[in-house]
Amino acid sequence: MEKTYEQNTYVLQEDEDLGTVKIADEVVAMIAGLAATEVDGVAAMAGNISNELLNKVGVKNLAKGVKVEVIGKKVKAELALIIEYGHNIPVVSQAVQGKVKTAIENMTGLEVTDVDVRIASVSMVKEK
Repeated sequence: MEKTYEQNTYVLQEDEDLGTVKIADEVVAMIAGLAATEVDGVAAMAGNISNELLNKVGVKNLAKGVKVEVIGKKVKAELALIIEYGHNIPVVSQAVQGKVKTAIENMTGLEVTDVDVRIASVSMVKEK
């Protein structure tokens, strides 16, 4: 019998004729991370040490610095950001919250209840 890795998945849609649409929590985290990095003033997502080591050898983890919790059809997201020096932190954080909420809701149909932003560092050089 073959062993398979099972991610946390959530049912987005069920149809008796066509089947079921599921989404992995890792995908929701990737959506949040990509949306956050599109905001002006965000240099990068902050990750833990293993993410940083993987990044240095060329492995990109699009969900680094993002933690999502999906309960039913509701999502809570936590993001750790590196902000570019000179940008207004409250303004950038609010823009990230709005962009992440909109991206997750538009792409998945799930309701975002919280987007918590933590500023992990300030970058003197743009890392995009």
